[in-house]
Amino acid sequence: MTVHREARLRPEFAAQYPGVPAGVWMAAADIGAALLFNHLHSAHPPQLGSRLLDEAHFEFRGGAPRERVEARTRREDAQR
Repeated sequence: MTVHREARLRPEFAAQYPGVPAGVWMAAADIGAALLFNHLHSAHPPQLGSRLLDEAHFEFRGGAPRERVEARTRREDAQR
């Protein structure tokens, strides 16, 4: 059985995410898709951060534990 990651928008950030109901658990992938769609179709899209769903704005539950992977800066860098 696959457990999907869910996210819930914190009420204090609701004005920044029109169309995303605050306080409601939803599939994180669905919220992300809606945010990308709105971003691509906006005349003045906001700057995206390093994560699509900001952890300060959303709560998360479920999903597989995230594996920590160290990124290499160049192809020639040795893998650990």
